[in-house]
Amino acid sequence: GYTTSLEEICNDADVYVVMVKDAVLQELIPSVVKGREDAMFVHTAGSMPMSVWEGHALRHGVLYPMQTFSKAREVDFASVSFFVEANGDSDLMMLKTMASALSPKVYEATSAQRTSLHIAAVFACNFTNHMYALCDRLLKAQGVPFEVMLPLIDETARKVHELKPQDAQTGPAIRNDKNIIESHLNMLDDEPGLKEIYEMISNSIHRL
Repeated sequence: GYTTSLEEICNDADVYVVMVKDAVLQELIPSVVKGREDAMFVHTAGSMPMSVWEGHALRHGVLYPMQTFSKAREVDFASVSFFVEANGDSDLMMLKTMASALSPKVYEATSAQRTSLHIAAVFACNFTNHMYALCDRLLKAQGVPFEVMLPLIDETARKVHELKPQDAQTGPAIRNDKNIIESHLNMLDDEPGLKEIYEMISNSIHRL
């Protein structure tokens, strides 16, 4: 079972999975563990180390599902990669078994590896989605619906299933087409924030 209230947490579970914002995880841990010290405790955060449990729970670990979650969409957990870590071999096997009931994609990862995974995921997911939001803004200014971009977005995502991202790169920056780049930058004179992003990303593409 699950609860969002500290007062409703049962005292007889074998494993407790704590799923809260990173900012409040550390301050909640003492209250969550108190009176349940013999149980196994795990959090699901990508950027928080396993060591946050030390001094509170003897048996502890991490069960990190690397996926983007939105309230308005259901997630197919069978396609989600899970990264697990525990401070004991038997508990690590238990976490692997738990995660395997949800997905065939279960991997061991240290706290350092998981932090790098989380940073990489920000680039792959959060920053990419922000680019969609900026794209939508530019299109709206011209009265064009965002849906016209969906085939392009879908094909871009499909390509990296077969090609390395660097091999899949297209556009004026990879070709170093200075005429088009300068034209685009001039068009963004009234949008200094977008102009800065365009120039920074174009330079990064060219350098890489």
